Formats: sequence, C-alpha cells, structure tokens
Amino acid sequence: MIGILLVTHGAMGEALLQNVCHVLNRRPSRLAQLGVAAQDDPLDILPTAQKLVQALDEGQGVLVMTDIYGATPANVVLKLLQPGRVEGVAGVNLPMLLRALTYRDKGMENLVTKVISGARDGVLNMLKDI
Repeated sequence: MIGILLVTHGAMGEALLQNVCHVLNRRPSRLAQLGVAAQDDPLDILPTAQKLVQALDEGQGVLVMTDIYGATPANVVLKLLQPGRVEGVAGVNLPMLLRALTYRDKGMENLVTKVISGARDGVLNMLKDI
C-alpha cells in the first residue's frame, strides 16, 4: 500500500484528515499530515517530513500532497521527491485525497494520474455541470 503524507499550511492537512475520517467513518492507515506554520523554517521541518515519509513507506512508496505549489510546504515536499518512490502533487483537496485513498493499491504512476483527475473532477459548477 502506498503511504500518503499531506504537507500543508497550518492546520489544513489536519482538517482534511478529519474530513476523510468523517466521510469514511474510520481513520485510514498509512496516512499522516505535517502542518507548516508561518514562523517555521523549512530546513527545520525537513527532517520531520523525511521521518514521516520513512514511517509511511511499506516498500511501495509515498505520495506527498501539498496545497500550493511554490509555497513553503511545497518547497519542503520538493526536497523529499524521489521519482517512482516519493511522488508529489500540489493542489490537495478533499476529492483528491479520497481518490488517493481509493487507488493507492494500484501503483504509484496510476495513483498520481487518478489523484490529479480526482482533483479536477471534484471542481464543478453545481448549476451547470450536474
């Protein structure tokens, strides 16, 4: 099973985890989050992020999701990436995270594709697209 790590601004990752638990009525395994506060130095956060990746990896890798590409959490994620083993996707939202939990037994390449499509498919005009 591919591990999933959220690295986000403040408590956003924790809020996503709480919502996933609500929707699924359970806490999924191999899922963790790391919140980055405004005063945090990215170099101080990196060792914690590396330890979380190591703890989540059962041998199939870890997908790390962050909120905004180019921001401090994403810059931490960039330092974690190892193609095929530790992949990163920016723009995390609840549909994306739920898709990740659904497809994480299907291999990293497939997972990344499904996660990105899940994020896109979760954004729609409720009056026109339904």
